[in-house]
Amino acid sequence: MADPCSFSDPSQCTCTHISWFVNVLFEKQILDCRAELDFEVKENGVKTLVLDTRDLTIDCVTNEAGEALKHSLGEEHKAFGKPLNIELPHGLKNGSMLHIKISYQTSNTASAAQWLTPEQTAGKNHPYFFTQCQAIHARSLIPCQDTPSVKTPYQAEVTVPKDLVALMSAVGTGSSFDTKNPKKKIYMFTQKVVIPSYLIALVVGALVSQEVGPRSRVWTEKEMLEISAWEFAEVESQLAVAEELTFSYVWGTYDLLILPPSFPYGGMENPCLTFVTPTLLVGEGGGRPLTDVVAHEISHSWTGNLITNRTWEHFWLNEGFTVFLERKILGRRKGAKMVDFAYIGGWKTLKDAIKQFPDGSPKTQLVVDLKDTDPDDVFSSVPYEKGSCFLTYLERILGGPDVFEPFLKSYLKKFQYETVTTKEWRHYLEEYFHDKKDVLKQVDWNTWLHKPGLPPVKMIEWYDTTLTKPCTILCGKWLEATEAELGSFSRDDIKDFSPAQVVEFLAQLVDQTNSKPLAISHLKRMDEVYDLTPSRNSEIKFRWLRLSVRAAWQERYPQTVTFITIQGRMKYIRPLYKELYAREESKELAVKTFEDHRAFYHPIAAAMIAKDLNLA
Repeated sequence: MADPCSFSDPSQCTCTHISWFVNVLFEKQILDCRAELDFEVKENGVKTLVLDTRDLTIDCVTNEAGEALKHSLGEEHKAFGKPLNIELPHGLKNGSMLHIKISYQTSNTASAAQWLTPEQTAGKNHPYFFTQCQAIHARSLIPCQDTPSVKTPYQAEVTVPKDLVALMSAVGTGSSFDTKNPKKKIYMFTQKVVIPSYLIALVVGALVSQEVGPRSRVWTEKEMLEISAWEFAEVESQLAVAEELTFSYVWGTYDLLILPPSFPYGGMENPCLTFVTPTLLVGEGGGRPLTDVVAHEISHSWTGNLITNRTWEHFWLNEGFTVFLERKILGRRKGAKMVDFAYIGGWKTLKDAIKQFPDGSPKTQLVVDLKDTDPDDVFSSVPYEKGSCFLTYLERILGGPDVFEPFLKSYLKKFQYETVTTKEWRHYLEEYFHDKKDVLKQVDWNTWLHKPGLPPVKMIEWYDTTLTKPCTILCGKWLEATEAELGSFSRDDIKDFSPAQVVEFLAQLVDQTNSKPLAISHLKRMDEVYDLTPSRNSEIKFRWLRLSVRAAWQERYPQTVTFITIQGRMKYIRPLYKELYAREESKELAVKTFEDHRAFYHPIAAAMIAKDLNLA
């Protein structure tokens, strides 16, 4: 099947290997590169090789013998960039191999790249560079078949200033000083496992590391190393549980990179080197409340990285399965009640995500249509939460974990190193459970997969509410309290709550106050007794600030502005910008704050916020 988000046609020629030679030029904020790409010809007489690019300056294209190949950049598409059309030799046969060399430079506005000044880093002394290629941003770094349907191994040589360290989504194979320039150092990498283009990742900075497990290190700037190493000390136990549920981890190392605050996601599952946000760092005394994000990224080592959605229209196969596996890990480590607690929170997240789109929006389907659509415009929690709900539903009706977990393992084994569509997954499920055809006939496949909105089954009613019930009771008390009753609240209300239960309590208030905000008097009392404003837990702070902005509590605007300008995680900043923009009292503040700090945000985040604020 064709990928609607790519100009390339892998049915004619398929990339089989990438060699990437990169000189990182901080002074120009560009990459000066040579890409050597191997292709297998799949069709007799193919005349043109088409690659995806975005804002690349192409110097020359040659074959293996160094002979120039005619090439041209096609018309620009607003979402997908420009096709690079390369004329191929006549008479190519099915099964023959091509070796193409492309010399080029990236733009200083490459959508996959963020260049940080020394002032934007923790150390303040050195610049910093990192990439984020999901979903279709690899084409702004390297001319390639930028579709998840094509998976290749790669190797790279990266030249950087000698005082800095380069890391990639690959195993480091050594480093040496550049013989031509003593101020430069060259780092070498190899990724032997086939991966899609969106998992190519590069970071360059003043990085140091500390071992946190037999196959894991934490990498970050030295100023954040101690807290990062403490926060992620449980990574090996999470990996071990994931292996029990699946099979042996194939990627060798599992390192973690804690990025500067502008990183736009909670985590990114780059092979061998998971990228994570510093908003997960709470520190000792906090009980590591946010590091389940790492269980999610670890799960991607199987669901997404090893077996991959063929196109972004089937993104739920990556993320729904990953949330499902992540919560299996949670259950093994913390018990079944914690799993149900997570799903109850996920249901509210799903409801909130659906509200961000117009009623009946096809963007809230599990399987979406991306013709002429940037996948970033469809990105939300829907494939994560609705997808995991679907798998939980199937597990329940097919006989529970004892029956479904062997299927999960079998599915991952069957399609490892490959790509899949929803149709192929469903076919394998029905084949595996051939003795349960009557059960599978009960499934409303069309509504689950192809209808917008909430699932056809109200999954929220299936879950154990032991851990959520106290949160619900407290939420109800605050919603019903009169001014005279505010004095009845005290710190004792939450003395037995875990941090996750405080988050749940606030999440329920967010869910219940969309049309009628809490009174400022209530919020002031809540802050007095629960001490929410100073919280170091980003999940708590995010929901607390949403409630404050929603109530137009102007005393909390400075804390809100600070929160959305010291970190760039889109999960937090986009809803808060939207809350500010939705109210006349704070609309101007939202626009001014974004315009003043736009350069701080990653290009992906900046583009999305600009659309949210009608500035695009």
